[in-house]
Amino acid sequence: MSPLIILSVGLFVVLACIIVLRLHAFLSLLLAALVVGALTSTGTLYDYAIYQGMTDAEAQSFSSQILGKRLANAFGNTCAKVGILIAMASIIGTALLKSGGAEQIVRKVMALFGKKNVSLAFLTGSFTLAIPVYFDTVFYLMIPIVKSLSVRRTKEYALFIMCVVAGGVMAHSLVPPTPGPLFVAEELGVDLGVMMLVGILVGLITVFAGYLYAIWANKRWSLPLRDTEETSIKELESFTAKSDSDLPAFGWAILPIVLPIILIAGNTVLQATLGKMDTISSGTETFLSVVKVLGDSNLALTLSALIALNLLRKFTPDRKRFSKFVGSSLSSAGVIILITAAGGALGGMLQQTGIGMTVQEMAANYKMAVLPLAFVATAVVRTAQGSATVAMITAIGILSSLADSGTLGFHPVYLAIAIGCGSKIFPWMNDSGFWIVTKMSGMEESDTIKYFSFLLTVMGFTGLVAVMILAKLMPLI
Repeated sequence: MSPLIILSVGLFVVLACIIVLRLHAFLSLLLAALVVGALTSTGTLYDYAIYQGMTDAEAQSFSSQILGKRLANAFGNTCAKVGILIAMASIIGTALLKSGGAEQIVRKVMALFGKKNVSLAFLTGSFTLAIPVYFDTVFYLMIPIVKSLSVRRTKEYALFIMCVVAGGVMAHSLVPPTPGPLFVAEELGVDLGVMMLVGILVGLITVFAGYLYAIWANKRWSLPLRDTEETSIKELESFTAKSDSDLPAFGWAILPIVLPIILIAGNTVLQATLGKMDTISSGTETFLSVVKVLGDSNLALTLSALIALNLLRKFTPDRKRFSKFVGSSLSSAGVIILITAAGGALGGMLQQTGIGMTVQEMAANYKMAVLPLAFVATAVVRTAQGSATVAMITAIGILSSLADSGTLGFHPVYLAIAIGCGSKIFPWMNDSGFWIVTKMSGMEESDTIKYFSFLLTVMGFTGLVAVMILAKLMPLI
């Protein structure tokens, strides 16, 4: 069966289960993954394994795996990537909200930027932080601040959410050292400095377009600030009436947010500078090893969660209430992990249908301009299987042979950026980020499509236009 037909069936199952049958998102995604896996033939699985670089023996073994094992592996791979992060981030968020730390941060942000510029602060801050840090982590850390601020300005809740998203997602796919743009730059032979500069330039253009869409969408649709398992609106409102002396000190409140950023970003920068030197002393090597351990995102967020728990303990002396808060945060995280992993399982099963190979054949058969071709190829793979990074890796496998600037007529960095922009097109229910934004912000699926999927699509197309104009006006060759 054609991968495109299997993709259509998978999409139908997800939408029918969620919209018509009103099944829980976890069950809907898992059922869709099972259907997709069942429709994928052994021959297709073998071809996919070879396409992924497996040996003949490995491909034979992979294609003979039973459906349940393939599903469990795809599910587990996503859990391994986001499970600890979501759990620790949930603890941090709950601790900041329940202790009043998020309220203290909001007061300082409003005093520093002014009431009119808070949305721009979220936009630029998210873009800057997402250069060295994964978008998921940035969103986890900023959502409690967004919620606390939105108690005062409920009509701008959607605007604040979209500003955080708009800034973070573009840096994730356009600016190294995040994996997608880093891999694409290396495959195309693009200097990382050039990739960063052009990525930031195009990223700022797309972020501006995203900001305009956010303002428009916030006026057109209303997104209520809903109660979540971690905290209620009434609790958030109670903190606004407290004096500064009844809230945590700003330094302690901001530390759980800043610490993982410092550790992760510091590790990235040091490994890219000191780690690349030809000769390294034993002391420097030991230092880099320690930084590498502490800079791992799982460990960095765990350390921050411990600090946040200490803050919560200080402002929640009642042990039963403290345990209740921690338990509710982990319970909420568990649901998010299940849904996110199920979405990852669906994406993994869709990859095994050979959708990447199908896109590669389509690209070879249709003569199109290189930049739109790169954009479309990446967008199709992204929408089909859910992962922006996988979409970029697949697209570069299709287009890497075109990386010669003499053949292109412009610097290959523009090809890399076009691929990054294509990876933003219409994320939906097979994308783990879709569910993270949905559940942590208290949205419904229809809300996420309006405030997340459409937002990213607008920015992706804006990026393509910007890249084509820049390639024409400044070919850099």
